[in-house]
Amino acid sequence: MIPIARRYDSEDAKRRILSACVRLFIEKGYREAKMTEIIACADVSTSTFHNIFRSKDGVLEELTEFMFDNQFSLARRIMGEEASPVLVYAFETAIQMTLTELNENLREIYVEAYTQPKQVELINQKTATELYHMFGSYLPGYSESDFYELEIGTSGIMRGYMARPCDKYFTLNKKLETEDLLGFTFSDPEPMYNSSSGAFSLTYTPQTAGVEIVSIEVDNNVSYRAND
Repeated sequence: MIPIARRYDSEDAKRRILSACVRLFIEKGYREAKMTEIIACADVSTSTFHNIFRSKDGVLEELTEFMFDNQFSLARRIMGEEASPVLVYAFETAIQMTLTELNENLREIYVEAYTQPKQVELINQKTATELYHMFGSYLPGYSESDFYELEIGTSGIMRGYMARPCDKYFTLNKKLETEDLLGFTFSDPEPMYNSSSGAFSLTYTPQTAGVEIVSIEVDNNVSYRAND
């Protein structure tokens, strides 16, 4: 007897759920997006959702892991593989700060990730590993655990700045300057949102010698793309 294939395998269902969550989190906010809406938008059953993620927090964990697996690689791609690790780290931080200014729902996603203990622990561990690989040779006396301890403090600062919206006094450039990004400043971003595709695109100009205008797009398929 030939078994009948299920309508969606688990990987396809996972992709659908993630895509639906990104769209709804951006359009409605993390807290306002309801489980019933996510399940309907993803076209999966309640049991399928719970088997894969169990809850919205499980989705947030997946998205957090994705973001922090890709932000440093995106920064390296834009800045060049031979770029100074200080510049790469500064640009990775600037990506996060800038994305939170695209709209309040994106801010909520980042702040939620930096607030929930499980998510912030994931952020601290992944960032500490990246920083150890980037700066370990310059600081031979530092172990990965030393970078982890530093990141505990840094992530708290990041959350504070992300949670505070920019205004005419506390501009994005002021935020980045306060974060001491070594003069790595940006022109004011002009975000665009395409409601049909669920994509945000952001173009800004780093005011740093040798760096060209950068365009970053975050779409509902959970991906970053940078156009040089």
